[in-house]
Amino acid sequence: MGRQKRLHIVGPAMAALLAVAGCAGQGGGTAPGDAKGGRPTVSGDAKGPSAGTVPGIPAADKARTQLARLKVAPQGSMTGYSRDRFPHWAELGDNCNTRETVLERDGRDVRRDARCRAVSGTWTSVYDGRTFTKASGLDIDHTVPLANAWRSGANTWTQEKRKAFANDLTRPQLLAVSAVSNRSKGDQGPDEWQPPSKTYWCTYARSWTAVKSFYGLTVTKAEKTTLGTMLDTCRR
Repeated sequence: MGRQKRLHIVGPAMAALLAVAGCAGQGGGTAPGDAKGGRPTVSGDAKGPSAGTVPGIPAADKARTQLARLKVAPQGSMTGYSRDRFPHWAELGDNCNTRETVLERDGRDVRRDARCRAVSGTWTSVYDGRTFTKASGLDIDHTVPLANAWRSGANTWTQEKRKAFANDLTRPQLLAVSAVSNRSKGDQGPDEWQPPSKTYWCTYARSWTAVKSFYGLTVTKAEKTTLGTMLDTCRR
């Protein structure tokens, strides 16, 4: 999956969304089924999205600098939170939305129907190494979960900025992963949940740190410590 895929998204809706993101859970799939419904296989050789495909992943040194600058604060309240406060899977034109765009980007040989739905392809979940041939076995994960963002500063944002965050295609905030791994993660931070595949810890920490840095979100003391430990797994 190292090759960059061309995204078939056009029109003013996309331009408007990216403009908001520039100035500024989870879910979407169903559980894996049998062979006809997308039963996953685990393969150590299968490759998921590369750092060159998922946008905005900083080098480890830059991530360490970003992490050092993040404000440490206790998690805030969930009062007032709702997923509806983060309008997600925005329409992007040509019948496509954010979810379908990520599915095409993160898959190989993806074919879509007239309604922009992925009808075939191959996807490898970098969180747990599972490979799928049915998009129904995948969720689109928000690297920094919506509820986590709410507790670390997004509760004060405008609805427009929360929409940009939930649909951000220019930073490493969205990723097609196995439904089981996404639902295991929930809204937990890195100190509470890490990808089962330790080979992805470096990239995960870089992605999480980059997103929180760009949006000015806070981290807890435990979260910051764990991110540092995960960044230590990066090759120097």
